[in-house]
Amino acid sequence: MKITEISEGIVTSPAAPLRDLAERRCLPARQVMDQATLAWIASNRPPVAAVPAHVPCLPSMLVPEVGWFTDEHQANSIHGIGHNARVSLLAALLAAEHQLDEQDTSALCTAAAIHDCRRRNDRADPGHGRRAARWVARNHLRVQTAFGIPLPPVAVTRMAAAIALHDTPYAEFTPSDQDAYRRAPLLVDLLKTADCLDRYRLPLQRWWPDPSHLRISIPSWLHAVAFDVMLASEQARLDGATHDDALAHARDTLTCGQ
Repeated sequence: MKITEISEGIVTSPAAPLRDLAERRCLPARQVMDQATLAWIASNRPPVAAVPAHVPCLPSMLVPEVGWFTDEHQANSIHGIGHNARVSLLAALLAAEHQLDEQDTSALCTAAAIHDCRRRNDRADPGHGRRAARWVARNHLRVQTAFGIPLPPVAVTRMAAAIALHDTPYAEFTPSDQDAYRRAPLLVDLLKTADCLDRYRLPLQRWWPDPSHLRISIPSWLHAVAFDVMLASEQARLDGATHDDALAHARDTLTCGQ
């Protein structure tokens, strides 16, 4: 049975490619990758994401649980499990580039793996960062157990600050946002950067990573990693793999191909 969704007064079918819906300005509240959109993304690899001669060995990803999301549909959307897990990998690479210590690396990667877990839809959804920060403050022991990563109180405070601010542009920081930012400035900057790098999955090029919105300089090889990890994991999902298998396949493909 075909299910339709209503978006901005227009009834659309989930069978319609995200690319087409984006061009028509009628994306539904829940968005899932499709083959036509992914093929378009693959054929439009930007010059900045050219395949590098060498990249570091890729770290493992932190894969969030379905139950951490607002519902199962959101967990499988373009802001769901795959996106959050890939951002955790990109965050780990950025942490190594900036020589973060073990505690801040754990806080950053954990924040990355759950930053979108309380989204209600795949549009702008203002405030989802703060909702996720409140959720992690209540559920950090659950997350710590699932990931096997120690999260002392100071790490929870810093990761909550990064999560709360990840969806707020710097220019829109309120005085209270600035206070929160001062508690973990580098973690906020790095989470925003890692999150931005996974925007290659979006169906319009103007939504792809724009470094002018960031405070961190991105090495060119990291654009290539972000593009290829996204492409490989999303294709594996479309081919029927589970989230865990798709993400592991993407990591192994890039690492073994070096």
